[in-house]
Amino acid sequence: MLWAFVYLIGRNLFALVWLLARPRRSKEFEILLLRHELAVLRRQSARPRLTRADRALFAALSRAVPRTAWTNLAVKPDTALRWHRQLVARRWTYPHRKAGRPPLERSRRELILRLARENPHWGYKWIVGELKGLGISVSATSVRKVLLAAGLQPAPGRMHSSWRGFLQAQAASVLACDFLTVETAFLQRIYVLFFISLATRRIEYVACSSNPDGRWVAQQARNLVMQFGDGQPFRFLIHDRDAKFSHAFDEVFRSEGIKVIRTPVQAPNANAYAERWVRTLRTDCLDRILIVGRHQLEHVLRIYRCHYNEHRPHRALGLVPPNGREPTRPNATDHLRRRDLLGGLIHEYEAA
Repeated sequence: MLWAFVYLIGRNLFALVWLLARPRRSKEFEILLLRHELAVLRRQSARPRLTRADRALFAALSRAVPRTAWTNLAVKPDTALRWHRQLVARRWTYPHRKAGRPPLERSRRELILRLARENPHWGYKWIVGELKGLGISVSATSVRKVLLAAGLQPAPGRMHSSWRGFLQAQAASVLACDFLTVETAFLQRIYVLFFISLATRRIEYVACSSNPDGRWVAQQARNLVMQFGDGQPFRFLIHDRDAKFSHAFDEVFRSEGIKVIRTPVQAPNANAYAERWVRTLRTDCLDRILIVGRHQLEHVLRIYRCHYNEHRPHRALGLVPPNGREPTRPNATDHLRRRDLLGGLIHEYEAA
């Protein structure tokens, strides 16, 4: 609008210089002709559409001509006066600002909500102190407004925990174990004992035997404890009420400060992580290969355990393997190398 008004002023100034050089009689005839043309245009039904620059020019030039000549303008005198008042009001009107503090940035609001959701027991002051440690200055009142706008209650109202959140908090110190059976090509049944960490979903130990008596199971427990060493992080062990889990098996873990928890009778969902790994193992490997004997099964389980812990993406871990994996560079995907496991039954891909 400003540049259009400047353009109109400049163009009319040049036209004024040209008019001053013309004879008076010629200008009077031209004015008479323009008045008649204006009268013809006024008889048209549609009203002319004026821009803001046109209105500003009409309002400014109307002050330079006598009021008796205002009747010849394309607009009414009251309209020209109203336009001039609007120009004066816009000239002396300052930018409108809302009262109070400026709103918080979107990134800060998202950070406040993230801290509140990830830490339900944190109050307003705690969140303010945590943000202050990050170099962000926010008042407790602003934190309260952001949380209430998002439907989050104060700390006492946000401290209710679900079973999912409770189990995730306890999973870091929980170890689960179970048996699965494999039928060989000669209809020999082999029992597989495995241990899985609930927090990392990592398979900690796998062993198989065709006769898993009490002494064999207790020895596997000792092997696992020796593998962990002195810095074992687990406090609980979950297993079902199978008779193969003997008293000596439980005593090995109790001597290490690990509490043994037995699941209810016929309740596989109580040991859901172990049951889910059994299904994964069968779907990915055992249902697609024919096992001949125990030595072959041990070889297959060793390779699949390494693949599961180090390469296979896990949905519960954000599609990252239990042991983690460094992401491939974006420009390295043009040349991939495929590694075949178990005779091509499983494929692993990496940048060449």
